[in-house]
Amino acid sequence: MNQDKSKNQTRNGIYHTMWRWHFYAGIIFAPFLIILAFSGAVYLFKPQIESYIYKDLYFVEETKETQLSVNAQIDNVREDFPEASITGVTFFEDKERSTKVSTIQDGEAISVFIDPYSGKVMGGLHVEKELMTIFKKLHSELIVGGTVANRLIELAACWAIILLITGIYIWWPRNRASIWGTMLPRLRSKGRVFWRDIHAVPAFWLSLGLLILILTGLPWSGVMGEKINRLATATNTGYPAFSFSFGPKPESVTVSKDVAENVPWATENVPVPTSTENQFVALTLSDVEGIAKYKQVQRPYTISTPQGESGVYTIATSHERPFDNATLHIDQYSGAILTDVRYKDYGVMGKAITIGIALHEGKLFGLANQLLGLFLCIGLIGMIVSSIIMWRKRKPQNSLGAPGKNVDVRIKRIVTIIMLLLGLVMPLLGLSIIGILLLDKFVFTKMKRFKAWLG
Repeated sequence: MNQDKSKNQTRNGIYHTMWRWHFYAGIIFAPFLIILAFSGAVYLFKPQIESYIYKDLYFVEETKETQLSVNAQIDNVREDFPEASITGVTFFEDKERSTKVSTIQDGEAISVFIDPYSGKVMGGLHVEKELMTIFKKLHSELIVGGTVANRLIELAACWAIILLITGIYIWWPRNRASIWGTMLPRLRSKGRVFWRDIHAVPAFWLSLGLLILILTGLPWSGVMGEKINRLATATNTGYPAFSFSFGPKPESVTVSKDVAENVPWATENVPVPTSTENQFVALTLSDVEGIAKYKQVQRPYTISTPQGESGVYTIATSHERPFDNATLHIDQYSGAILTDVRYKDYGVMGKAITIGIALHEGKLFGLANQLLGLFLCIGLIGMIVSSIIMWRKRKPQNSLGAPGKNVDVRIKRIVTIIMLLLGLVMPLLGLSIIGILLLDKFVFTKMKRFKAWLG
């Protein structure tokens, strides 16, 4: 009898400890998760939104059998923008699409669009003012930008994983009767029970999809992303060691993402080789386009121009079909291919993360992928809103309304240790947990009213 009682106390203690962590994490990070879900839902439909908003720049009025050479197109851009520095050219698969020329004008990045058939310059867009650029910055940097904003977003994503784990534990059905309110909502109920089910049931069904969505976004994050990159490089499971088969591995600290556009994640950190300066005349963009065709690089791809006399041309595509990803570095004088990395060359981590990123961005299986991502984002927002309503209905007037804390200290310690072990994998999460524990021990104990309000 005493043994059963002890088991029940332990079970209840773990339950209440999990609930407290779930509650506080939700209260703190709910606003950031709503921002992530909303901005992500919009960014999923980047191709459709941009094609509609910028249709006068993106699409030509009339197509012909042949297009002007890229050199002729660039000459027209230079004629209209004599002070512009050309940094890259993007070619699209759709025959009705204009050619995009990336330029720097007065220190600003401006995309210039040109009709490849007539050579007419159709206009330009300030990259920083493009709608999807704004939503991308909102999604990754809260628009304000900088390291702090980026780390806050990453921290919110890490705590979202804790919310999912603790939530599944809290709501997991422990008997047949509790299937209602976990797997199936009690729609006839009213008040808190109704809102609890509106929160818990979608969370139960969407948790795996949301976990995958979060995990596939972490390779872009500042701390975890760098950790994943280092692991992939150290284990040769990212870009392949033989990607430098045309010459010795470059010692340069410059990597592909620093000098080129449209570079796939797996090759962002491939060191950039240098061109051998000699008597050869530098290649033109038309020459490099010919190399891209010869090497069967699939459109859309971008040719980024060399930076300096020892720089290289880079042909890159982070393709909507990830199996067509490619990164090539070309000697700007001889045309020698110094680096050629395709999806098939990636290591296990490189391939897995590439597929994950395509899934995260809604590119892996077309419109269905976009709609799946939208469904998950709307579900997440709905879960957060219902949790806020549920909390407001149960919140006492003079306190935050946290779940009870009368739990065996040993149970609290065990749960905290488990979370700290997760923090070893997600460093920002671990640091934030340590910070919370230190505040609780050394600050909140001296602020009795505030601690009582927190619960």
